[in-house]
Amino acid sequence: MKIACLQMDIAFGDPGANYSRAADFLKKASEAGCELAVLPELWTTGYDLTRLNEIADRGAERAKQFLTEAAQKYGMHIVGGSVANDTGSGVKNTMIIVDKDGRLIHEYSKLHLFRLMHEEKYLIDGEEDGLFELAGEKMAGFICYDIRFPEWFRKQVVNGARVLFVPAEWPLARVDHWRTLLTARAIENQAYVIACNRSGSDPDNQFAGHSMIIGPWGEVIAEAGEAEEMLIGEIDFGAIDEIRSRIPVFEDRRTSFY
Repeated sequence: MKIACLQMDIAFGDPGANYSRAADFLKKASEAGCELAVLPELWTTGYDLTRLNEIADRGAERAKQFLTEAAQKYGMHIVGGSVANDTGSGVKNTMIIVDKDGRLIHEYSKLHLFRLMHEEKYLIDGEEDGLFELAGEKMAGFICYDIRFPEWFRKQVVNGARVLFVPAEWPLARVDHWRTLLTARAIENQAYVIACNRSGSDPDNQFAGHSMIIGPWGEVIAEAGEAEEMLIGEIDFGAIDEIRSRIPVFEDRRTSFY
C-alpha cells in the first residue's frame, strides 16, 4: 500500500486556510498514486485552544463532509489526522477515518491530554479505542502524546492492530523523543507505524516535522525533514507476519505476571 503523510504547516486558528491547504495536499497525494493519506493533529485549527469556542467544529461535521468528499473524489482512504470536535459537552481532539468510498469508518478521540500545552484546560478526554479496519487489515489510531504510553499501543495490537497511525503536533525541542518513541512502538509491537507530524510554528511553539513511516523491524522506510512536505512510502502487510514469525513476541508473553 502506498501511503502519503501530509506534513502541513498549519495556519493558527484559521480553518478556512487549512481546509484549502489540506485539499491541495490530498490532490497531490492522489496524483502521486497513493492509496491512503494521513493528516496531522488538529489540522483545521492548530493549537489555538483559547478560541475553540469560536472555531471548533460542531460534531466534526465540516471535517467529516470534507474528508468524505475527498475520499470519494480520489478513491483514496484517509486517516483524517484530528480536529477540534465540539461535542456539545466539551471539545475533543478527534481523529476521523474514512475509506476510499467515503464511508465513515471510525472516530478516535485523544485519550491522553498533554498538560505541557494546557490541553486539559480546553479539551476533554477521549474514552473509546482506536481500532478500525481498512483494506481488510486491522489498524489503530493514536494521537501525539499517546506514544508515551506503550501499554495503550500494546492493547490495540493484542486486539489485532497491525498498522498504527500517529498524527501529531510534536515540538522541535523534543524531536529526538519523537523519533525514538515511534521506532520503539514499531519494534515492540512488530507493526508498521505511520506518523504524520505538522511543520512550521505557532505563537508558542516550533514544530518538528519529521513525519515517519517505520516498518515492523524498526527500519525507517521514509522520513521527512522539518519543512512542509508530502512524505510517501510503501508498506507490505506480509512483512508483519514474517517479522512476527522470526521473533514470536506475542507467543512468549507471560500475561499472568502483568
